[in-house]
Amino acid sequence: MPATPHVEKHFTGSETVRDVVIGMADGLTVPFALAAGLSAAVTSTHVIVTAGLAEIVAGAIAMGLGGYLAARTDQEHYGSEEKREFYEVENLRERELAETREVFEGYGLSGANLDSVVNAIAADKQRWVDFMMKFELGLEKPNPRRAPISAATIAVSYFVGGMIPLLPYILQNDLKRALIFSVVCTGIALVIFGAVKGRLTGINMFKSAFQTLLVGGLAAGAAFYLASLFG
Repeated sequence: MPATPHVEKHFTGSETVRDVVIGMADGLTVPFALAAGLSAAVTSTHVIVTAGLAEIVAGAIAMGLGGYLAARTDQEHYGSEEKREFYEVENLRERELAETREVFEGYGLSGANLDSVVNAIAADKQRWVDFMMKFELGLEKPNPRRAPISAATIAVSYFVGGMIPLLPYILQNDLKRALIFSVVCTGIALVIFGAVKGRLTGINMFKSAFQTLLVGGLAAGAAFYLASLFG
């Protein structure tokens, strides 16, 4: 036995991270682009704050509902495929046995070992269906509580992200100074967010931070330029 036991560390919060990334990324980018664009077209921070708050609330609700519906769709799709698999193991048993054999053959099993494993799997109908759902269709059973959790996570992340570029306009009446502070605060937030996202998802932190900053900067720059043309 080794002196120091080997402990594998795997990241298991991929769904939650995905929801935070979706909400925070849009929350930082869209309100930032809106505020920057309005800064080139209006002369009052109050207009930007009003429009920004309206957008953040509407965006958080829309993004949250979108996350809820996406999670519900995943559940409904899984349920539909599960019913089909139950029908097939009951009525098309030989075909399903052949498909099960193909899965294990892909892992190098053959002969008596293959027959033994296939028979063991097929002996329990629920276990057999679960196996086919995962290894034939590549579907994991969704958490039934996933939909409301996803909706809340995305909505809160969007709101928090959206308040970062808007906060300078709330605290600062001078439009130019507010814009500068907003750019700086949002730029820092984008870099930190991108780095953390990269760290959690296994992507190079510097690459992820740069990509996140680039996307937010391009969106805000385009909005500011277009607003200046018509402002």
